[in-house]
Amino acid sequence: MKGYRLRYQTSRRKLELKPTDRLKFHATCANLVLQLRDLIANRMTDQATVSDIFRRALEIRRTNPNGTYNDVKATLLSEFSGDAFPATAQLTIPEYDNIVPEEDWTAGLPVVLRGIQNEDWKDIVQGIIISLEQIENYPKQSGREDDPTKDWRNRNKGIEEAEEKVLGKWMPEELMAMAKRSIKKG
Repeated sequence: MKGYRLRYQTSRRKLELKPTDRLKFHATCANLVLQLRDLIANRMTDQATVSDIFRRALEIRRTNPNGTYNDVKATLLSEFSGDAFPATAQLTIPEYDNIVPEEDWTAGLPVVLRGIQNEDWKDIVQGIIISLEQIENYPKQSGREDDPTKDWRNRNKGIEEAEEKVLGKWMPEELMAMAKRSIKKG
């Protein structure tokens, strides 16, 4: 390995490094990577996400179920005003598909996005309150989405007879028997 040189091509000239310089170069790169990782980790821990704010709103509602949405709004504003704004890359709240349709539990996210873009905590909190309100009120008015009495997800409802007629006409009997067996197994 004596006399071994490592070449790094730069945009304008070739840079030749001796083995000792190579080790220094890699150590410097490793230190820079570690510093960058720590910087990102510190920034991410200081910066609340939209999910964090939403979870905090849920926690406030659990501790004071008789409180109003204005109380939750005031508490959130007092806790988060002055902090770093959430990143738009993490513009999401926990999924509640089993309770509320997606278009309802995500209803406040456009308002949250506008608040982040305008750097306005009032808009961010208003968007969180809109989604919180939808998640709390939809089950009271329409029942939970995973309620077995809600049979709206049954796609065969009302078309079973027509489907049997068409399948019986166009599908061979042995293929039909195989399909029925696979449905019974699955």
